[in-house]
This record gives sequence, C-alpha cells and structure tokens, in this order.
Amino acid sequence: MDGFVEVGRDVAFMRCAMVNVAAIGNDSRWILIDAGLPGYGPAIRRAAEARFGPVAPAAIVLTHGHFDHVGSVDDLLSAWDVPVYAHRLEMPYLTGKSPYPPPDPMVGRGAMAILSRLYPRGPVDLGARVRALSADTVPGADEWRWMHTPGHTPGHISLFRETDRTLLSADAVITTKQESILSVLAQRCELHGPPAYYTADWDRARDSVRALARLAPELLVAGHGQPWGGADMRRQLDTLARRFDEIERPRFGRYAKQPAIADETGVVMVPPDPCRPSWPAPAL
Repeated sequence: MDGFVEVGRDVAFMRCAMVNVAAIGNDSRWILIDAGLPGYGPAIRRAAEARFGPVAPAAIVLTHGHFDHVGSVDDLLSAWDVPVYAHRLEMPYLTGKSPYPPPDPMVGRGAMAILSRLYPRGPVDLGARVRALSADTVPGADEWRWMHTPGHTPGHISLFRETDRTLLSADAVITTKQESILSVLAQRCELHGPPAYYTADWDRARDSVRALARLAPELLVAGHGQPWGGADMRRQLDTLARRFDEIERPRFGRYAKQPAIADETGVVMVPPDPCRPSWPAPAL
C-alpha cells in the first residue's frame, strides 16, 4: 500500500508490511496512531505530507510498544518535534526499563507464530519524549477517547469516536489471522483476538474484546488486517466476544493458564516455558 487511504471521516490508514498505522484529523490538525515497523519512517512521512501537506502531527499516540508499532518512532521524531503519548503501564517498555515477556511460538498454528521467537521484545527508550495519557481524552483530538484494552500488553489502548462509532482497535481485535503468513498476505477479513504469540494475559484479552463489542462499532480499523464495517462485522465481533475462550484462547502454551504479571515498573513474573524441563539436569 502506498500512502494513507481514507476509510472514514478524518480517518485514514496505511499498511506498513504486516501492520497498520492510522491518522485521525484533517489538514489543520491531525494525529498519528502508531509508528509501524523499523524502516518505514520515510514512507510514513511521505504519505503524511501527501495527505496533510507540510503540517506535522499534533502528537503521536502509541497503542502499545511492540516492535511493529513503534519501530519507526525515532525516525519520525527526528523530523517531527511532537509529543508521544501512551498508557502509563506501557512506559517501562518505552523508556528502556523492561522488555516484554517472551513470545509464545507454540500458539496460533502458523509460521508468524513460529518466527516470533526472533522478534525483538524491546524496550525502546523514548526518554522524556513520551508522556502518559490522562483522563480518557486523546490529546489534540477532542472527538476521540481512548480505552484501556489490556491483555495483549499491560497498557494496550484502543480509540473510539462515539459520533459515528468508529473504533481503532489496534491489536485488541484484528481482522486477519496474524499468526499465518498466508493470511497476512491475503488480507482476508476475519475477526480475531490479539496476535496469540505476543499475548501474555488471556483473561484480560477476553475482557477487552467484550468491552469493544459492547461499543457496537460501525467501522473497525485494526492494527492488522483490512478496515471492516457494517452489520456482518458486528455479528462476528459479538460472536468473538461470547465465545472468546472457545475460539481464541490457547489450550496449551506459556500463558494459556497463567498470565505474565506486570506493573508500572515492567514485567515482574513470567510463567515457566513449558517446552523446557523444570527439573534439574542430572549430575554427570
């Protein structure tokens, strides 16, 4: 995809390989949501200039700190002197204090899941350039509010505009099977919970999907997959919310029964790797 594609009033998205970034606003004031994979900074800047002219965004809002959502943030900040916002529980992963829990390549049944052991866990260090979101408003976007939708990460957020029920769900709900390379390439619309290999708390992930379903969105713009709107999308979202544990929750894997635990300092407990024996090796 070359550039931002408008999908709603003052809402556009751009695919950066396997992940989306979004822009909300217009020529006089706009905000970038997420920063894509490493190396996409120049493409995002060109796309932004084509859509908004030489106007820098009022801010960059990070839905969470995984590498595919923050990969080009340093590049963008080298050109744009703008604040960055994220949930306070994401701060350890954005200020160099803590990596995320290890991925779970056993879940998801796909090559993207298997390869997840190679994905960087961070942290990145944005220092004083990143600020914690406050209240539930989106800085510089009065029509929008952010919602805490944890599970995929501790401080994951989604954005919602009540006037037309537009939902930017980031990775809380996605519209492709992200664990499968073939599904990612095809971009076939199908609703799923967060990418399984990087989700460390399935109870909270389920609760977040249910909270988003209660919004009854008219348009869904996810962090992975195509934008999708209308009654069929809502029916599938309702089904996903009701049957989340049956459809999405892994039956096995590192976090299937016990989540990783994190607080404002970062990760404090990770369940043992089920692929590694817990007993000591015999003496030779």
